[in-house]
Amino acid sequence: MRQTATYHIADIHSFKKKLLHWASHYENSVCCMGNTSKENGLYLTYEMLVGVEALSELIVETDAFSSLKHYYDEKKDWLFGYFSYDLKNEIEHLTSQNVDRLNFPMLYFFQPKWVFTIRENEVTIHFPEAIPRRDMQQLFQQIMQTTIEIIRSENVVVKKRTSKESYQAAFESLMKHIKRGDIYEVNYCQEYYAESVSLDAVNVFENLYQLSEAPFSVFFRANDRYLMCSSPERFLKKEKQKLIAQPIKGTRQRSQDSLQDEQLKQDLLTCKKEQSENVMIVDLVRNDVSKTAQKGSVQVEELFGVYSFLQVHQMISTITSDLHDDAHWVDVIKSNFPMGSMTGAPKIRAMQLIEDTENFFRGLYSGSVGYVTPEADFDFNVVIRSIFYQSTKNYVSFAVGSAITSKANFENEYFECEVKAKAMLDVLNAK
Repeated sequence: MRQTATYHIADIHSFKKKLLHWASHYENSVCCMGNTSKENGLYLTYEMLVGVEALSELIVETDAFSSLKHYYDEKKDWLFGYFSYDLKNEIEHLTSQNVDRLNFPMLYFFQPKWVFTIRENEVTIHFPEAIPRRDMQQLFQQIMQTTIEIIRSENVVVKKRTSKESYQAAFESLMKHIKRGDIYEVNYCQEYYAESVSLDAVNVFENLYQLSEAPFSVFFRANDRYLMCSSPERFLKKEKQKLIAQPIKGTRQRSQDSLQDEQLKQDLLTCKKEQSENVMIVDLVRNDVSKTAQKGSVQVEELFGVYSFLQVHQMISTITSDLHDDAHWVDVIKSNFPMGSMTGAPKIRAMQLIEDTENFFRGLYSGSVGYVTPEADFDFNVVIRSIFYQSTKNYVSFAVGSAITSKANFENEYFECEVKAKAMLDVLNAK
């Protein structure tokens, strides 16, 4: 059981920065960022949610979902953690043959000592009943006194693991499968990487977040492994018995010219190709969520919603359902994992072809990071627009991708990947 303490902070912007920097010093810390003033249909609960210092942790490579179910049922507490994309192999008869250079565990969750929830200027601290309130008050003062050191990252030499020629060859191979009817959509991705790099991860995350202010942004640290994520996409959210999925398919670059920017937005909204991609994934997600839904409860709440972020316009659809009363939250995740927007359809065949054509190990990329509450509500994102850092190996990686369908054009898809990569390259001061 936990007790709480609530504070009203006049300069909440300054407090958020201090809280992020303070939390980043712990070997186990998660900071989830989302601007509720701009939620606009995105069902955001908190502007910032932070979990710090592990009371316990779960690190597993096999039997991940049943281990997590047992762990949660034992703790019945706040948990923060992630699901790696390659847990697909545990759900279906699939394999991963590419080299894993980051070595993030397949599944990682921890039970935090301190949880901070922030809305507007109200900060609530959730902490174990056994901890004296004076300890919490001392900790709060420690955060308020945190000094923020701005360290600009060194110029990083970023390389593409896939040349444009190799990308085109993979694109053409996938198009043949689409024309044969093996699949009708596939999300093909490529990796950018840098070696012998030393990053100040928390400053990189802050810079990345400032460029996008994406609603499902996350700074995640688990010992020597860091995730700096500026994701605009939710995987799944559970509010009591309501399940919410919000897949993204459809992207347009923003313009500083207001008239041109509005034209780009309208072009995305009316583009038949983007609508086709989006509706394919909506159908896939409807099928996935139906596995744990009450009969007749699956609804497409919004189709082809266009949401504008600082870097891009995105087409987002919202699917909801009412869960069975006995549906365990871990089983809900498992029955929808991996998310259709990052695989394609049919899902299993698309994942097989992804493994055949991509030349990097996805791992946490296109997996999911989030939290679950003591009441078994949860919110998990899709790990895209993200930088990964393994500080022991001094290895940095990020990946970008796009959906390929029968209407896809090689040059357009390649350009979309470059648009998505720009923010990561900018914050890394890439050469």
